[in-house]
Amino acid sequence: MHENDRHRVILSAVQDRSVLTVPDLCALTGASEATVRRDINTLDAQKKLRRVRGGAEALNSAPFVGLAGRPFSVNETMNIAQKQAIAAAAVDICEDGDAIIVNGGTTTFQMVHPLATRRLQVFTNSFPIAEHLLKNSKNTVLLSGGIIYREQNIILSPFDNDVTRNFCARRMFMGAQGIGPLGLMEADPLLIQAEQKLIGQADELIVLVDSTKFENRSSLVLCPLEKIDTIITDDGITDRTAAMLDAADIKLVVATTNAIQKEGVAS
Repeated sequence: MHENDRHRVILSAVQDRSVLTVPDLCALTGASEATVRRDINTLDAQKKLRRVRGGAEALNSAPFVGLAGRPFSVNETMNIAQKQAIAAAAVDICEDGDAIIVNGGTTTFQMVHPLATRRLQVFTNSFPIAEHLLKNSKNTVLLSGGIIYREQNIILSPFDNDVTRNFCARRMFMGAQGIGPLGLMEADPLLIQAEQKLIGQADELIVLVDSTKFENRSSLVLCPLEKIDTIITDDGITDRTAAMLDAADIKLVVATTNAIQKEGVAS
């Protein structure tokens, strides 16, 4: 890699993560430690970054403003067995040829594995979902446009005239931060705005949430319970919550976690 190219890579990486070590920069540039240290010294002299012990840091750390809520990388480690069972039940509802919307999230991401054997038209705002389906399935994949939010691994557009308005789906599958008597709840206004647009493009709204989400609350309501057609959850749901959903005329599908675990052991 040419010196000027290395400098661009180093500056881009340092600006993105604020502080990087020499080994990190060696891996990014393919250069030796001695070369990277010389590059850091040069860029420090040019006042483009600051040389620190063992690496480099950005002069002006201006982190990208993200969305409220936990990162995708944290959420994907929680309640994995429940999410897999819920996702499998969601894909069972689909028929080959269906047009569906799969909203970004760690529970909806688990749909990619059972979708590997299907042929659907899948519209998503999730990079991980789109990438996995493209590599491991024969589904047609449509990806929304907009701003990429790294921590949540989703793409959101602030504009009304985006590609979302041109896709009509039979069903939309989505998760939520919490569910209560007032409806689905999320933590970020921009997320709510984008998801409300998607909901309007589907005939049915199917919500995928593990049973812990019925205990979660947020200050922002995405939509009332009456907008939801089906909720798929795990067998940890309480009778009281089931009664609340029945009163709102929501179809309840309970995915049995033990069944998924037994299949995994048998295979």
